[in-house]
Amino acid sequence: MPKFKPLECQTCATPFRAALDTLDVTGSWSWDGASNRVRADMFVALLFNVDPEAAELGLPAAAFAAGIHPEDRDRVLGLLRRRVRDGDLYVIEYRVRSADGDTRWVLGRGRFLADHRGRPISGRGIIVDITDVRSGDRATGALGAHDNHEAETPLERAADFAMAAHRAICELEDPALRARADALLLDLGRRLAEKERRAHRAQMN
Repeated sequence: MPKFKPLECQTCATPFRAALDTLDVTGSWSWDGASNRVRADMFVALLFNVDPEAAELGLPAAAFAAGIHPEDRDRVLGLLRRRVRDGDLYVIEYRVRSADGDTRWVLGRGRFLADHRGRPISGRGIIVDITDVRSGDRATGALGAHDNHEAETPLERAADFAMAAHRAICELEDPALRARADALLLDLGRRLAEKERRAHRAQMN
C-alpha cells in the first residue's frame, strides 16, 4: 500500500479537534471510479488523518485506506471491493486512526453505482463517529457488514438523497444552504447510527 504522510498534529486547529470530540460527528465522501480518487469533507478527512484541504479536492483512495486501523483494514477493504462490484448498500463498523492521535470507532454507510455495462463509476457515503457510544457498550466485537441488506427503509432512502443533495449544495458555495445540508446529514447520520446500534444489541442478546 502506498505511504501517505499523516496530517501533522499542529495543523489540526482547535476547531477541528473540538469537532472530532463532538458526539456522533457525521461526514460525507464521494468516489470517482475513473480516477479512483475520493473527495471528503473536513470531518471525514480528520477521522482518517488526511489533510482536509487536499481531501476536499480529492485524494487517492489509498490515502483513506491508510487511516483505517490495521486490525480492521483487510475486513473493510474486502467489503468495499465486493460492494464496488455488486453495487449493494453496505453498513460496517470499524476503527480509524484520527488526526488527534486517537483510535476512534466509526460507522460507515454507502453504496457504489455502475454504468449500463456494470462497470463501477462512482460511490458515496457517510461516516459517523460513534466512539463515545461504542466505548460505553459492553459488546467487544465489531459490527459486521450487512452482506444481505434488507429493503431500504425511508430513513435510508432519505440518507441517500441527502448525500446527493449535500454534494450538489457544496458545489454551489452557498454558506447558508451548506449549513442546512450539514445539519440534515448530521441528524440522519445520528439516526442511522442509533438504528444500527439497536440492531447490534439485539444480535448480542
